[in-house]
Amino acid sequence: MATVHRWTGLEARALRLALRLSVRAFAEHLGVAVRTVSKWEKLLAGTSPRPDTQAILDTALARADTAVHLRFETALSAANRPGAGVARRIITTVPRAWEFESWTDDLERAVVALSRQNFTVSDALLGRWLTRFTPLELDEKGLYLFARSTALLGDLRRDRGVVLGPNSAQHSYLTAQSIFIQLDIPRRVAQLELSLAVVAEMSGKLEIAARHYDALAADDRLSRRDRARARLWVGTALSKAGNYDHAGRVMLDATREFADLAEPDDWSVAHQKLALAHRGAGDLSKAVHFISIARGGGAADSPLQRVRLDTAHGHILLSDPATRDDGRAVLDRAATMAARYGLSHQLRSIEGIKARERGGIRPPAVTRETST
Repeated sequence: MATVHRWTGLEARALRLALRLSVRAFAEHLGVAVRTVSKWEKLLAGTSPRPDTQAILDTALARADTAVHLRFETALSAANRPGAGVARRIITTVPRAWEFESWTDDLERAVVALSRQNFTVSDALLGRWLTRFTPLELDEKGLYLFARSTALLGDLRRDRGVVLGPNSAQHSYLTAQSIFIQLDIPRRVAQLELSLAVVAEMSGKLEIAARHYDALAADDRLSRRDRARARLWVGTALSKAGNYDHAGRVMLDATREFADLAEPDDWSVAHQKLALAHRGAGDLSKAVHFISIARGGGAADSPLQRVRLDTAHGHILLSDPATRDDGRAVLDRAATMAARYGLSHQLRSIEGIKARERGGIRPPAVTRETST
């Protein structure tokens, strides 16, 4: 929630607009004279209410609900944009203390929205700040928030399947990385190197992605969990390249690491990827074994993860003539959810699986060895 350390007529007007009150109604709401509010409206940042009125405004803002706070911040943001007239000349674009607090809160809310694939909300929360400031205007704290926002925008674009181009995940990640390099935060720089490797894999550059993953899997700048993720993605790139045996060994190593770290979501994702590697190798029994573990594991119940699990499960079922109809039904369900949430990369993957099945392209010879 926003707080104001010193009210001026500008903040008072923003609060009136946020409450959606007329000048007269706002004066009555606060218990002040109409001419007082009119003075604030006229002079904006050129006038400051008396100390007792400052306290009244503090109380009015504190009692407002979340929607009012959001409108209040938006109104102040609009006053900072080019072309905002007198307000623009009076106010600096450098964030004030309450703005840093609000920005941090919005980042946390954007992370939650993104985890639920609520792209519209996440995009609005990030865009509020990324369109308001430029890196040249910001101090170190502002630069850090700008870089974190830009990196999250990259995650949003990646999940939407927009990986290359001027408004892509790759562009956002590179921008965020350059700021973290400037701020000398090695862990964040390495995390973005990992994100860029994912972009390379998603765009079909499997050998490049595998090399980056391999290097990052032993990179001390990353946490133990991130290094394990890099190892898992080494296995993913190897599996996509058809090197299934090596991929399986690397993935198993990452799976054990996630178990040791007590990371159920990553552990479940690792089993999903193991299942696909065994499907690719033609060992359907092990594929079914590992996808069953993944589906019963602790993966976050987000639309993206449900689509990924259903896609992997459907792909495996499609590989066996006895379960082919079930596989088509599961893939149809995954496609419907992917389309609903705008998961274009996953939707393209599902359509590719269906197209290969319709074209008569089958996986390698399927074996039914008992998995261990």
